[in-house]
Amino acid sequence: MVVYRRNFVAGGTYFFTVTLRDRRARFLVDYVDELHAAFAQSRARKPFVIEAMVVLPDHLHTIWRLPDHDTDYPGRWKSIKSLFTQSLARNGLDVGKRRDGSASIWQRRYWEHTIRDEQDWQHHIDYIHFNPVKHGWVHRARDWPFSSFHRYVRRGILPLDWAGDGIEDWSLKATDKLGCPHSPRSSD
Repeated sequence: MVVYRRNFVAGGTYFFTVTLRDRRARFLVDYVDELHAAFAQSRARKPFVIEAMVVLPDHLHTIWRLPDHDTDYPGRWKSIKSLFTQSLARNGLDVGKRRDGSASIWQRRYWEHTIRDEQDWQHHIDYIHFNPVKHGWVHRARDWPFSSFHRYVRRGILPLDWAGDGIEDWSLKATDKLGCPHSPRSSD
């Protein structure tokens, strides 16, 4: 069995990929309000800053910045996953059960990467915002509603047409080297 080692940096900034167990499921977008509530409740208990985020039907990518002297991102993910799962169960969805009694809608583990510097941060921001296009859900980043891309546009950080026209010329080699988990849909 592989032993996973997480990197814990107090006050660190992290990129995450969190995935549903069934990669054909659409729970994250079909119940995006419940997902938002799970994040809000978890952030109220244990604050953190969401630097960027995209929610796709079966997985999400996000960058978090933790408070100084805090390393507990696993506890935050446990809370978010649990609250979202409880909400789905309240809505009458079968969340399934594993042998240990835990709900089986989520993959047990998640991808975590500690952001090293400004360039690393920017590459992951771009990866997040381009992800719906890469997966074929939309043709332009601006057309995906569940993305922090829109916040970046409102703040004047990115233009509305970022990664819009001419994307066939845009090389994804840099984002492919990020080491992010691959999905069966499009080599994510």
